[in-house]
Amino acid sequence: ALGLLVPFTIVRGSFCPSSIMSNYEVPVATEEALAKIADLYTLDPKAKTAKKAKRPAPLRKSITPGTVLILLKGRFKGKRVVFLRRLASGALLVTGPFALNGVPLRRVQQAFVIATRTKVDVSKANVEKFTDDYFKTEKKAAVKGDFLAKKEKTPVVVADSRKADQKSVDDAILPAIKSVPLLDKYIKRSFTLTAGQKPHAIRF
Repeated sequence: ALGLLVPFTIVRGSFCPSSIMSNYEVPVATEEALAKIADLYTLDPKAKTAKKAKRPAPLRKSITPGTVLILLKGRFKGKRVVFLRRLASGALLVTGPFALNGVPLRRVQQAFVIATRTKVDVSKANVEKFTDDYFKTEKKAAVKGDFLAKKEKTPVVVADSRKADQKSVDDAILPAIKSVPLLDKYIKRSFTLTAGQKPHAIRF
């Protein structure tokens, strides 16, 4: 015997007898429900939702004004620098000083530095004028030309005002560095790992 054949209807991926579906009432969207959906979704493809402002991560406890840091990224990778203060963007204001190891005043992110236990007295350095706007540069207009043509490198010219700012910071920090034996040589020397050294076992 084949038995009784009961018609079935597919509901959300499962099978239900049609006798049950005949008693099923389809919910009707109310104006209140439609208003809530309209607030969440938009039909305008160009409409942009407001982005939350990114807050800088809290400063590590091991980084305080005067802490000697080791740079891990960028042009001066491996150099030791002195931390001066934190800027509004969350970046760290550091300097070599320039007279010792050639690292000028610059901004770095704390994720790309190693904090050491060595500290320098930077209380005499006036660094309030150095903000994020101080380091902004003007964008150069794109020059149209032959893509394969040899590009001429333009020399970088440092403004006299920047040289004076660097000298003022160096003059305030250098006496404190030279007052500690061998500290100037420590800052001059770049950080490197030799064969057999284990980075996790080093006490900075």
